Amino acid sequence: MENLIRKLDLISLRLFVAVCQEKNIARAAEREFITPSAVSRRVAEIEALVGLPLIQRHARGISVTPAGDAVRRSALAIASNIEVLSAELSQFYSGAKGKVRVVANLSSIVQFLPEDIAAFGRLFPDVDIELEEQSSAEAVRAMAERAADFGICNAVCGIEQFESLPYRTDRLFVMLPKHHRLAEASHLRLAELLAENFVGLQRESALMQLLERESAALGGALNTRIRVHSLDAQCRMVHVGLGITIVPQHVGELYVDTLDVVLRPLVEPWASRQLFLISYGREQLSATAATLANFLIQRERPD
Repeated sequence: MENLIRKLDLISLRLFVAVCQEKNIARAAEREFITPSAVSRRVAEIEALVGLPLIQRHARGISVTPAGDAVRRSALAIASNIEVLSAELSQFYSGAKGKVRVVANLSSIVQFLPEDIAAFGRLFPDVDIELEEQSSAEAVRAMAERAADFGICNAVCGIEQFESLPYRTDRLFVMLPKHHRLAEASHLRLAELLAENFVGLQRESALMQLLERESAALGGALNTRIRVHSLDAQCRMVHVGLGITIVPQHVGELYVDTLDVVLRPLVEPWASRQLFLISYGREQLSATAATLANFLIQRERPD
């Protein structure tokens, strides 16, 4: 009996169930589109493995022995489990079930991804999303090491090696203490800010690289007095009067009602930034990852 699991096959069990249900080998063969002799041989092979008669053959059909009935019940249970497995696997193939690893920069996580992932989760509750915050440069490195299914980042060095699809656009605004001398301005330009104490993110962030590059193009440099790791800390430093900063619009809007700050548009052609979803090509993504990627790039955020 210890060889039973290794030697029994699903086709033989299915044919045996058909014989039990039809009470006739010929009718079972017709139902399963196979010859009666092949069905009879399969049943005989199961009987040889079990070591007991499973059916009794009569002139007009068969009857099932108690041992045969036990095999029939187990075969039906196995078939049911296979159907459940098939249905579950079809969800993986269709993208409705599985796990997706995403690396995304801070701007996308703070502004857009929470709502987008929540909306996706309502449609696909069986998909697990592992989201890791990285800078844009780190997201590119993680993708190069295949540490994630896809990434979301700004246009930084190295992005050209991936397929890049537009995800969202964010606009940069200047955040100032409410009583700052520039707080009454309707809009601001970078050149007006170079002499101000500036609160920035770490140097490798895409935002800081952009600001430092554009400052240099103006022949100056940001007077960065404080560097922090999060947008929240950046805004709180402005709140207590330690400097001014530049943040994505939707980030700043989270704080204008709770902190002693104001937001003013940064009027520069580069102040509108594109966020990209990067991958090695959607054809290389799993069905589940492709489902999430397609969902994200098709969503629009109203202004």
